[in-house]
Amino acid sequence: MDISFFTAAIVAGTPLVYAILGELITEKSGQLNLGVEGMMLIGAVIGFKVAIVTSNPYLSLLGAIFAGGIGALIYGILTISLRANQIVTGLALTIFGAGFASFTGQGLIGEAVPQNIKLFFENFQIPFLGDIPVIGPIFFNQGILVYMGYLSTIIAGLYLYRTQIGLNLRAVGENTAAADAAGVKVSFYKYIHVLIGGLLCGLSGAYLSLVYIPSWQDNITAGRGWIAVALVIFCKWNPFLVLCGAFLFGGLDIIGFRIQKYEFNISQYLIDLLPYVVTIIILILISARKSQLGAAPANLGATYFREEK
Repeated sequence: MDISFFTAAIVAGTPLVYAILGELITEKSGQLNLGVEGMMLIGAVIGFKVAIVTSNPYLSLLGAIFAGGIGALIYGILTISLRANQIVTGLALTIFGAGFASFTGQGLIGEAVPQNIKLFFENFQIPFLGDIPVIGPIFFNQGILVYMGYLSTIIAGLYLYRTQIGLNLRAVGENTAAADAAGVKVSFYKYIHVLIGGLLCGLSGAYLSLVYIPSWQDNITAGRGWIAVALVIFCKWNPFLVLCGAFLFGGLDIIGFRIQKYEFNISQYLIDLLPYVVTIIILILISARKSQLGAAPANLGATYFREEK
């Protein structure tokens, strides 16, 4: 068994963990935000810019998270308060994020993350857990943001399925009018969870530009935001399945480098297409399934007008 491959798959899948969680929490509130790619790009470029200017890992992460949150807040104002179309607004956010990252990152191309920030995000082994054969080196000899990804999925699952707030959130997504009639502050719940989704997407972008690359390049997300949106469906809107989906596609993302070692006569372009082709296949298979188990929130993407209750 090639342990190094699985270790690298976790590293490659970690930005997807945060992006999937962010979109999943957003969609649980009934809001469909297709601007994940845009928020990731905004978070990536702001986090990198702050890193270059301050050489402070904490400020870099905060800058990226805050930037992703601002993008989500704009989406929230337009779709929740102004009742704009959610799909169009999300697409506009992605286009804006791409343009913003390209413009802001013009002078950053070729720049590398300061050495002290690289050291901050270096791998370290968790005592006892890291000593477990096979599993230990793969899962418990990683960087701080990878461990935070594990913890985030557990917290999100407990939050959604073991707390009153989580129950209210799911009620808002499933039947907004009924939740409103029961006294749940619908707009408040939507705003808060759209914002949380944006913060997580900003963190996802920061991981790409500060840890995974770690230097600035144009289109640094390379479509990962769209894969994250699709993986929310793959994970059946269940936070406990997020790690499985993210690490599976992390493995698909890096498998090309492994195949090259065996000198197979396969075009690199075809290998690069693999994650996206698998995403399409999975979406087709899930769409063909008739079971309601793990279905999307019933009011996902629907604009709520309280006066029409």
